[in-house]
Amino acid sequence: MTQDPFLLNASIEENLRFAQPWASPVEIEQALELAQLTEKVASLPKALQTEVGERGYQFSGGERQRLSLARTILRNPRILLLNEATSALDPQTENALSAALAARHNRTMVSIAHRLSTVRHADQIVVLEQGRVVEMGSHDQLIASNGRYRELATIG
Repeated sequence: MTQDPFLLNASIEENLRFAQPWASPVEIEQALELAQLTEKVASLPKALQTEVGERGYQFSGGERQRLSLARTILRNPRILLLNEATSALDPQTENALSAALAARHNRTMVSIAHRLSTVRHADQIVVLEQGRVVEMGSHDQLIASNGRYRELATIG
């Protein structure tokens, strides 16, 4: 999943079913809940039947990312690759989503991120610089190592 997700010029439900055509209404609701979209969808006049428009123009960047995350959650892949997938989210929504994704057992998640909050709770963090691995470890290990990660974590 990327920073600028691709959405179909179709309804919210059709965008979700693109990932899992046979998803039950309960599975769709669970995916929306995990992606922090339940209230937003319920507030729309046509709810799940609301058209998202070409490239999701009717929604904010964060809402597009959350809809794409809901679609990904519905797909339930064993390996999930997130490339700045939460960059347009506010910190509270990002934390709630991170907790929901972390609670999914027996799944591998690779997250490419520039924000510390996105990777802080990862089992393993890999720090790249100019295409090379310069450090690897948990947040606590990398902070204790006094290297590049710690330097970046303490900026600002």
